[in-house]
Amino acid sequence: MDSNAPALTVRDLTVAYRDEPVLWDIDLTVPAGILMGIVGPNGAGKTTFIQTILGLVDAAAGDVRIFGASYEEQRYRVGYVPQRGSVDWDFPTNALDVVLMGLYGQLGWFRRPGATEREAARAALDKVGMAEYADRQISQLSGGQQQRVFLARALVQDADLYFMDEPFQGVDATTERAIIDLLRELRERGCTVVVVHHDLQTVPEYFDHVMLLNVRRIASGPVEEVFTDENLRLTYGGRVGFLRRRQDAPVPPDPVPHNES
Repeated sequence: MDSNAPALTVRDLTVAYRDEPVLWDIDLTVPAGILMGIVGPNGAGKTTFIQTILGLVDAAAGDVRIFGASYEEQRYRVGYVPQRGSVDWDFPTNALDVVLMGLYGQLGWFRRPGATEREAARAALDKVGMAEYADRQISQLSGGQQQRVFLARALVQDADLYFMDEPFQGVDATTERAIIDLLRELRERGCTVVVVHHDLQTVPEYFDHVMLLNVRRIASGPVEEVFTDENLRLTYGGRVGFLRRRQDAPVPPDPVPHNES
């Protein structure tokens, strides 16, 4: 395994449902130690892309490497925050137990978490401002609080590469700011974070690199190079009334509905 390998390398990745391509011939290289956004219209395959990398969806073709090796070999180095809407929040458990679930990859399913693991889980909850809710049932938390708990679950894994699917969806401005501050802190620690994102306005502020995806990879690379009007038109098919916010322009409405991709 090459210690200088990119955090993520994807080659010729294709995914199809009932012979209809959902992702087609995707190539992507993500350098280590960056924040990367994945943007595209609804149905573009953004969530499927992440789930295929994690082995949750089968690929028809292609190869995925995490730090130069297979995901199975590098699973312990990867953290995942799914879309909040994909989780059964009525499951009878509290916030601390949800965070402890992030340690099962290290503990195995038959070893119970001990004092060390509980201390780590409480520290992760404290990191996201949820320490006082450790014993609260997750069904009693607000949407933003639930999202913070899932972030804490990822943090306790102490991963090198994080995948986050719409972490800003349905949260208030305070929580959004707390999340982006946390992502930047992860980057400062040398972690790589790949985020499915819907808000075009905040891409230049939040991310170092971006991939524009619509079944195919339209473009990827540093935000200042690939987040252009032309690439966004290619990605959204001309359906975007505005593209990038001009410095002195009023803020237009978000053109992309916040639904699952």
